[in-house]
Amino acid sequence: MNSPSPTKTDHLDRKNRILVSFREIRQRTISLCQPLEIEDFVVQPSEDVSPPKWHLAHSTWFFENFILSKDESYSPYHPQYNYLFNSYYEGEGARVLRKERGFMSRPTVAEIASYRIYVNEGMERLLSGEVSLELLDWVEVGLHHEQQHQELLLTDIKYILGHNPMYPVYDDFHEHPQAKRSSWVKMDAGMYKIGFRGDGFSFDNELGAHEVYLPAFDIKSELVSNGEYLEFIEAGGYESFEFWHAEGWDWVKTNNISAPLYWQKIDDVWHHYTLEGLQAIDPNKLLTHVSFYEAAAYAEWKESRLLTEFEWEAAHEKLNIGSRWEWTNSAYLPYPKHEKAPGALGEYNAKFMLSQMVLRGGSVASPPNHVRPSYRNFFHPHLRWQYTGIRLAKKH
Repeated sequence: MNSPSPTKTDHLDRKNRILVSFREIRQRTISLCQPLEIEDFVVQPSEDVSPPKWHLAHSTWFFENFILSKDESYSPYHPQYNYLFNSYYEGEGARVLRKERGFMSRPTVAEIASYRIYVNEGMERLLSGEVSLELLDWVEVGLHHEQQHQELLLTDIKYILGHNPMYPVYDDFHEHPQAKRSSWVKMDAGMYKIGFRGDGFSFDNELGAHEVYLPAFDIKSELVSNGEYLEFIEAGGYESFEFWHAEGWDWVKTNNISAPLYWQKIDDVWHHYTLEGLQAIDPNKLLTHVSFYEAAAYAEWKESRLLTEFEWEAAHEKLNIGSRWEWTNSAYLPYPKHEKAPGALGEYNAKFMLSQMVLRGGSVASPPNHVRPSYRNFFHPHLRWQYTGIRLAKKH
């Protein structure tokens, strides 16, 4: 993150703000789990989905491992938790394989709750004393890290419940906004500023603000609706290879894909699982849970294209954003002059800059402070369990 040299008053004010945020963010994670039954906490129906219990423990491990453990007077809660709840930090030692997180019936949910309380108390003590600027930076990273896991937690819960044959209701989370009338937004050719600028927090993959030249382009003001995508399905979009990348077409055939995630036909009526339970598809709501492959194929069918992440950032003020993560046609790569952070922070983003596509815009599950124009999300092109959507641009 970027910040000027603080005065003592600035430093104290920042510490107090971070302490308030720490309490609020840690409590929100617990609140997201309130609608769950105890059996829901351990389920892992896919390697890409982590059990809720693991999210509760891992986000706690981050504060213990990277912050509290630097204090010689702190005693770790359990000697095996570094192995159990490290995610992908090679520099922090061995860990349970991602696909095996659901095997951990122990420690129990109650034990993880005690772990969170123990670490919260340690963080409260730490933040009540003298704290260095470097340590505050680490705490802030930990808070944004937990907010990322809150989004993952919500979408993982949906995947877990959405693959339960009973299609249980989570709560009345309103995840499907109404689609609005869409029009073409014209953007002039020119130089546009890309990347994070100014004060406040950002991740390292947003840094390296620079200018790019963009030819004139036209972009839809709104995202694709369920009804618009239904036309693609009914026109045989999933049976027509000419709309798909070769890799995408292989994915469709290998996995028998015929509709977005959570969609199914019941008595000739399309339904989808929502956090409010199984519901009939409303054609006037925004589409979600599509892969990059599906987004690109739909755009091709519409004789359009997906925009680049640079076009998205240049045009974002003229767009309705924040409801769906929007697939772009940009590979996830470092910006010019990108510098890999030293130590563990260097593993946070940089090592994933290969074979993934950039998404922009945030979603209904995103923390509000993560819906910013420079935020770069990234996933492999076949993934669709996040709240992903489609925005079209005109072919040049």
